[in-house]
Amino acid sequence: MKKIILMLMLFAPLATFAQKFGHLNAQEVMSQMPEFIKARGEMEATAKQYENDLKAMQDELTRKSQEYDKTKSTMNATKQQETETDLQTMYQKIQQTYQDNQQALQKNQQEKMQPITTKLVNAIKAVGKIGGYVYIMDVSAGIPYISDTLSKDVTADVKAQLNKLK
Repeated sequence: MKKIILMLMLFAPLATFAQKFGHLNAQEVMSQMPEFIKARGEMEATAKQYENDLKAMQDELTRKSQEYDKTKSTMNATKQQETETDLQTMYQKIQQTYQDNQQALQKNQQEKMQPITTKLVNAIKAVGKIGGYVYIMDVSAGIPYISDTLSKDVTADVKAQLNKLK
């Protein structure tokens, strides 16, 4: 019995070294996916539209504010108060629109990125199973050091797997 335990203790470290580890740059792979490129373009277009709409609202507020400043001295107190209230309402509307746009962009990004991320994760899992990897690390996650001799770069394998999923 002692001999069996001693043999297991001797061979246990060898089993540890037999494990396969892989690494990839998931951001690099994702940035080359056609779905990601399309989604990024759509999100940028939406953001640009929101930006243009806000700029138009701000320009209108600026124009009305300058107009108010020029005619303020000729207005009665009631008209001044009414105009100031309108300007304040416009300003609040711009702030609310900005916040709404930010939330919409964030929601849009989550909706568009979820299936892309899922597809990438599934490809990484498939490569892990096919290659018999114990662990595949993402170097874009800021891991300070990965041994090139003890870990295989599986980026090309994941890209090939993604191409199979098309």
